[in-house]
Amino acid sequence: MVDRGPLAGLQVVELAGIGPGPYAAMLMADMGADVISIERPVSSQTAKAATDDLLRRSRRSVIVDLQQQRGATTVLSLVSKADVLIEGFRPGVAERLGLGPEDCWEANPRLVYGRMTGWGQSGPLAPSAGHDISYIAVTGALGSIGQAGQPPVPPVNLVGDFGGGSLFLVMGVLAALWEVQRSGLGQVVDAAIVDGTSSLLTLLHGLRASGSWSDDRGTNLIDTGVPWYDTYQTADGEWMAVGALEQRFYSDFIRLLGLPDDMLRGRHDPSNWARMRLAISERFATRSRAEWTAIFEGTDACVAPVMSLSEAPLHPHLASRETFIDVGGVTQPAPAPRFSRTPCATPEPPRRRGADTIEVLRGSGIGHIDRLLSEGTVQGVSGSP
Repeated sequence: MVDRGPLAGLQVVELAGIGPGPYAAMLMADMGADVISIERPVSSQTAKAATDDLLRRSRRSVIVDLQQQRGATTVLSLVSKADVLIEGFRPGVAERLGLGPEDCWEANPRLVYGRMTGWGQSGPLAPSAGHDISYIAVTGALGSIGQAGQPPVPPVNLVGDFGGGSLFLVMGVLAALWEVQRSGLGQVVDAAIVDGTSSLLTLLHGLRASGSWSDDRGTNLIDTGVPWYDTYQTADGEWMAVGALEQRFYSDFIRLLGLPDDMLRGRHDPSNWARMRLAISERFATRSRAEWTAIFEGTDACVAPVMSLSEAPLHPHLASRETFIDVGGVTQPAPAPRFSRTPCATPEPPRRRGADTIEVLRGSGIGHIDRLLSEGTVQGVSGSP
């Protein structure tokens, strides 16, 4: 792995899972942390297929059977030299495997122990299964997304798994690492998606308390309730996104759209919104997305084309910033954020599961590797990506 970025030198052990845990590990690896991913035993076909999972980029892969007697002992040997461990099991599972916080602190008292779950480590739903849609449903996030009179729209898994989960886990781990410098002791970071997602909704709770936000979906300022914050279809069946909130931006929007000045009056009277929305919609339908993009590009009207995933890397602004890069022949997002003095390295492609087992164990001073391999405690898969 490349020793570059603001987290260079940080040692992280990841008990591999799905979704928000791997993304959190990816973010730390992108910023230079040396992440060792502890993965389950797999077939050679599964090991190769893992090279398509971009969330696994830029880290080493070690296969350990945690059900085997020496599995936990092997991982604890790695933990003894690590700064951070992250896991995404249901509450109590890591403890049953012999890899709970107390087990790890016996090997390394300074270890920051990051726990990534949907419901958290406590509460009546803590032992239950769930997915992103479950967590954002109970927090009010899902119920806030969608148009008036229409069903809630799941925002893929961005708000729960990655926004309320991964980002809060990374923030919590880095905060705990800062505290270790003073206390010399690690601690548990309980990153629950329901907690993080609720935190993301702080602005809306404040607006609701002031009477500026309604629980009625699609009736508010930034949820398509107003005609100047919505999407509109163009003549070629594509879409433009409008976010002309401030008055001067709205004035630019109306002028560039080619609508009459009377659209500037009575803007905040809800009785005018249906008429205004219709006029805006009809006007957007007269030209293609490319034509409207050319008209609004670089202005303060706050209008942008709605791009697909395949189109986004080609957008001139994103292309100029190299927001997307090619890694191993796959176009993918570049590391973010950017650092002026300790820039992140270009990510490395995901490796075959188990590609680094023997190298990592040797480097950690673990003996009897042949024995561990023969009894199935660890598994090495030959061949890098």
